[in-house]
Amino acid sequence: MKLSNLAQKIGLEISSELEILGLNTLKNATNSELSFFENSKYLEDLKTTGAGAVLVNEEFAQFVPDCCVAVVTSEPYLKLALASKLFAPKVIEDEDAEEPKFGENCKIQKGAYVGRNSVIHDDVIIMAGAFVGDNCTIGSGSVIYPNVTIYRDSKIGKNCIIHANTVVGSDGFGFAHTKLGEHIKIYQNGNVIIEDDVEIGSNTSIDRAVFGSTIIKQGTKIDNLVQIGHNCIIEEHCIIVSQVGISGSSHLGRNVIMGGQSATSGHLKIAPFVTIAARGGVTKSIEQKGTYAGFPLYEHREWLKLQGRIAKLLK
Repeated sequence: MKLSNLAQKIGLEISSELEILGLNTLKNATNSELSFFENSKYLEDLKTTGAGAVLVNEEFAQFVPDCCVAVVTSEPYLKLALASKLFAPKVIEDEDAEEPKFGENCKIQKGAYVGRNSVIHDDVIIMAGAFVGDNCTIGSGSVIYPNVTIYRDSKIGKNCIIHANTVVGSDGFGFAHTKLGEHIKIYQNGNVIIEDDVEIGSNTSIDRAVFGSTIIKQGTKIDNLVQIGHNCIIEEHCIIVSQVGISGSSHLGRNVIMGGQSATSGHLKIAPFVTIAARGGVTKSIEQKGTYAGFPLYEHREWLKLQGRIAKLLK
């Protein structure tokens, strides 16, 4: 829709005929997309954004590039939430959408559902009670166990195994807050991409992205009862043990191991080949490989020394 119309719908006024096709991050937005700036941590991204328009506080409007329209508001994040609803995909595709397509030797048990525009490649097994939404792809040789739910637009690679009751592509937990304390939903308009040879245990949840994709890369193994938030990127061959919680927009390098009940804050990076011991709490980015433990997080040997000294104090 035209930017002037969009602004009106979210309670702003601006005279611009720019055609807006969607929403995106400052870093990834194109000249036909709307973005937003709320956190000074991303000031450099604001200065170099390719977005057609940006929701921005008046204080930072001076940093918006000349080729970008500054949509000034005191509540950029809240206005983004209102705009996200305007671009949300349909919950269910219309009945005139294409029927799903199946490759050779697929086994789809009675009681499984596959949505419209979806493509199921050769030798896939989908067991009873599983739900595969619209516009999904499942690669050759993958196995979907009973009662797995795969939301619309999700992409599953080859030779993946997804165990019972896991949910792929549900909405990320995102809300903007009004001055009165009301919680306004940010519609999650992205998807989930799971690459080849990934195994996911039972009762795990992987949230779809706000925009863009939540990505689980090749060879990663995920245990039961794991929560992966929106816009996370899990690189190749990671191991994520039961009851781990990974907050939105976390980026795990390849071969990261996260022990049971460990967790991350959002918007941080963990270097490749890092191990987080059980119940470790990651509150800031880790730049060097090694083994870490505790909360607050210490290098593992230092944490063991600390526990030893605390134990002596109690004698």
